[in-house]
Amino acid sequence: MYRNHQYDMDCITWSPGGRIFQIEYAMEAVKQGTPVLGLRSDTHVVICSNKRAQSELAQHQHKIFKIDENMCIGIAGLTADARIIAEYMRNECLNHTYVFDSPSNVGRLVSQVADMSQQKTQNSSKRPFGVGMLVGGVDEKGPHLFETCPSGNYFEYHAMAIGGRSQAAKT
Repeated sequence: MYRNHQYDMDCITWSPGGRIFQIEYAMEAVKQGTPVLGLRSDTHVVICSNKRAQSELAQHQHKIFKIDENMCIGIAGLTADARIIAEYMRNECLNHTYVFDSPSNVGRLVSQVADMSQQKTQNSSKRPFGVGMLVGGVDEKGPHLFETCPSGNYFEYHAMAIGGRSQAAKT
């Protein structure tokens, strides 16, 4: 029988059971994060999260970030990784607005972020982002709500919850 520590040193080593432990650890960080809930209607998108500190001595961390005038994200998982992705998304929105003089397409930007997350799973010197996001935005096609995972998957939903105790919010 094999032991986990032989196969969890980088994210390109597959275990004999066909698993990549680094990606599973990143997904577990999302499951243990602050719960985030997103809802989409025909005209609006709402993203909400708990505002709580880890202890009495700690200050709360922001879990919802404004990306552009028409887009925001709610995060569950590692806040430092989320800040890197949020900065990337802001830069892409600014570049798109500068070049095309119109707001960025929500689905295209989510696809770029998912590609960036998936690339982190293919390099042995990097680790996957330990953050899951709900991306809410409105573009010319209407409102959108997307979920992204550390593995690089993304899906569009009408309603979704991620983070700790998210199963209770889904039911």
